[in-house]
Amino acid sequence: MKKTELIMGMPITVEVVDKSGDEYLVMVFDYFRKIDARYSTYKKNSEISLINNGLPKEKWSKEMKTVLGLCEQTLQDTYGYFNIKHNGKLDPSGLVKGWAVANAANSLLKKKVVNFYIEAGGDIQAHGHDASHNSWTVGIRNPFNVSEIIKTIVISSEGVATSGTYIRGQHIYNPFDPDIAISRVKSLTVIGPNVFEADRYATAAFAMGEKGIGFIESKTGLEGYMVTDDKLATYTSGFVRYLANV
Repeated sequence: MKKTELIMGMPITVEVVDKSGDEYLVMVFDYFRKIDARYSTYKKNSEISLINNGLPKEKWSKEMKTVLGLCEQTLQDTYGYFNIKHNGKLDPSGLVKGWAVANAANSLLKKKVVNFYIEAGGDIQAHGHDASHNSWTVGIRNPFNVSEIIKTIVISSEGVATSGTYIRGQHIYNPFDPDIAISRVKSLTVIGPNVFEADRYATAAFAMGEKGIGFIESKTGLEGYMVTDDKLATYTSGFVRYLANV
């Protein structure tokens, strides 16, 4: 079973291999709709919008406090490069997407679904095998020609996240120099033990510019692949073990 829906302003695809019926797909897509309703900065009645318009902290949901706490921890873990404060407002979307995909994956595991794939706007969590009983493969797109796959990686339980400007434009900024657009790095893909870790560190590493790949190299359990504006790729020392046909 495989289905794609447009939620959170992006296509979300869920594929379940080892269970029949659409109840699992319905469960996952319903969850993403709830996430969108709570965290979308484009919905005036979402909880994050209400917070940005003055909702007192004692009225924040427990989940929101947890997410904002994770954002604060990530700020510290990335030496200040992951910062959800923009012009006096909070925007946790750089963490929420990967966190939500990881939660959706865990909900499937709790239902004894072990072979599945979830992708939300480039954030991917896979588990088990695909319909052909092979490990899941993920293509890294050429940021200069998005119809071209420049590397294919193989995963079985890892998460993958890519940050870049080639689809959504300039939406990630260096918090220490926010008025200057990040132009040197075109895309940065991170493989992590789960998509939550991959996503939050991919966002921060991209904000670091060229030194972001070195930051990923320094983090145990993470591997990365960076493409710069001169069409050159740099990758971490353990990245090659994930490559298909090596």
